[in-house]
Amino acid sequence: MTKVLIATEKPFAAQAVSEIKAVLDTAGFEYSFFEKYNGQDEFIGAVKDADALIIRSDKVTTEVIAAAPQLKIVVRAGAGYDNVDLNAATAANVIVMNTPGQNSNAVAELALGMMVYQARNHFNGASGTELKGKKLGIHAYGNVGRYVANIAKGFGMEVYAYDPFVRKEDIEKDGVIVKDSVEELYSNCDYISLHIPANEQTKESINYGLLSKMKKGATLVNTARKEVINENDLVRVFEENESFKYLSDIAPGNKDLLEEKFTGRCFFTPKKMGAQTAEANINAGIAAAKQIIAFINDGNTTFKVN
Repeated sequence: MTKVLIATEKPFAAQAVSEIKAVLDTAGFEYSFFEKYNGQDEFIGAVKDADALIIRSDKVTTEVIAAAPQLKIVVRAGAGYDNVDLNAATAANVIVMNTPGQNSNAVAELALGMMVYQARNHFNGASGTELKGKKLGIHAYGNVGRYVANIAKGFGMEVYAYDPFVRKEDIEKDGVIVKDSVEELYSNCDYISLHIPANEQTKESINYGLLSKMKKGATLVNTARKEVINENDLVRVFEENESFKYLSDIAPGNKDLLEEKFTGRCFFTPKKMGAQTAEANINAGIAAAKQIIAFINDGNTTFKVN
């Protein structure tokens, strides 16, 4: 019988757990939940007899994969998968999948919520500004980007996007204006919503060359990964553009410095919160379970990322 280990240092919500169990019970799969564990050593010890693994932000390292000789598939319940060593998984013939789209609305709502929070001066009672009529640039027009565009249009924003991997006509059919270069996007917009993945090509790619092109008073919103930001360049732009603002649900390494020097111009959530809604939690967990069943029973690799 296939054994599924749901290893979540940050557990799924109770309803998600209940529905994951129901999906796996229907398929006749064995499963166990490994929650709130303390460190990688405990994780490594728990995977030894797992055929399949569902994770959230948990790190699937070379050591984890080596400790699981029966492992066939890892599914990250979420969009990002930089917490999985893809090379080690591939070498061990382990399929890695994510669950794209399941958290997208939650992330998009957070991005727009942070924009409102900043525009209204963190709700401190002082007069602020409105989003209506402002130009929003979406950097990477994937699942989250599409949701951001839809919500932003409801606010009456002018929506622009740059994504060299998405056909121009597919973006334009959503009523979004396509920019031909990332530099043009950053220089044109009042808000930039960032949705690129963290990989060798994108790490620290949001640098002085791009950020220095942003308008006076412009705001960068990052619900992607902190690694894509060049944090030294970020400080330089804060100093040179005295009305530049930065919002993120991933606190940068220089968080204390930014909050001390640029009070009121930056905001960071206490932890990564893009997918922290009951709905996203449930959707991603159920999708992960169903993808494992489809792979084990039918060889379906639709969401394979390695």
